[in-house]
Amino acid sequence: MRPEPARTVPSVPGVLTATQVAESAASIEAMQEPDGAIPWTTGAHTDVWNHLESAMGLLVGGRPAAAERAFDWALATQRADGSWPMRLVAGEVEDASGETNMSAYLAVALWHHWLVRRDAAFVARCWPTVRRALDWVVSVQLPFGGIAWAQEWGDGRPGIVHQDALLAASSSVHQSLRAGVSLAELLDDPQPEWELAGGRLRHALRAHPDLFLDKSEFSMDWYYPVLGGAVRGRAAEEMLAGRWDEFVVPDLGIRCVSTNPWVTGAETCELVLALKALGDRERALRLFADMQHLRDDEGRYWTGYVWPDDVNWPGEHSTYTAAAMILAADALSDATPGADIMRGTTMVAPFEPLALECGCESTDALSGLPLRSA
Repeated sequence: MRPEPARTVPSVPGVLTATQVAESAASIEAMQEPDGAIPWTTGAHTDVWNHLESAMGLLVGGRPAAAERAFDWALATQRADGSWPMRLVAGEVEDASGETNMSAYLAVALWHHWLVRRDAAFVARCWPTVRRALDWVVSVQLPFGGIAWAQEWGDGRPGIVHQDALLAASSSVHQSLRAGVSLAELLDDPQPEWELAGGRLRHALRAHPDLFLDKSEFSMDWYYPVLGGAVRGRAAEEMLAGRWDEFVVPDLGIRCVSTNPWVTGAETCELVLALKALGDRERALRLFADMQHLRDDEGRYWTGYVWPDDVNWPGEHSTYTAAAMILAADALSDATPGADIMRGTTMVAPFEPLALECGCESTDALSGLPLRSA
């Protein structure tokens, strides 16, 4: 017998009712394609990261069947090397390149599904796909610990690996590796190479942010080391405080790009999730309320807003914005067990920095203990 779906849809008193959150989940399902793909918006492209975030929103928003159709799409479209094409439009590959953080994210979505549904058979069915994805991701880790952001494809086969890492993308991979190792423990299928890669990556994100490509104009580079769990505690608080006034626009949300007068709902909700993970519910709630100006009467969310022009831009309702809102609502309300997905208290302990190749001392070197054998 399959587990019953979660009966509790999140609500945030004074901001959104459970009915309104459920309407937003329904708006995501309305844009889902017949094969299960969830594009950015109707007729647009699908990438596996935003597709899976939408699946998580569907699950929490009371649409488990639609969420599992989205998982089925991911299982059916993975390539033999463990990656997914970067962009698909109506089932056709538009950009065949494989992006590492996108492919890694299935581990997060599956851990989230486990927290909400406790369906061991579903986890076991998805596990080989997660394992192939993370095996590919750790295979392109760079010597300093960051994860190469993408690999080109040509003539139906993988090609050149880009020898650069993105801070936000690698931060997302860090969360995926913790979720993956947590799944491995659940299934008694140890993956010590993922733990090793996770420790080196966590160290790089904390100690060597300057070795990643400079995308500091984007707010994602500001908060993602916190959201992905690599930086927490006082260091995380200082990181967010350092550029708060640069990105946060009172009453509207946060900028996507520091140089543009444009706030975006997904980034605002991700910052809500990062703040809630640090225990800062007050500011998280304020930002969550601020971004509701992007909601329409049907529960859909505009992607962003350009305030000097008083216009929503681009002129689209995006699935991933609605999904990020639902996940933020769940985190603020603790309505489902999936609310822990960004806090990470249900996952394995933070990774230790072992076998570093960046010139810093490793935990294993300091302890004098040999590395655990794979």
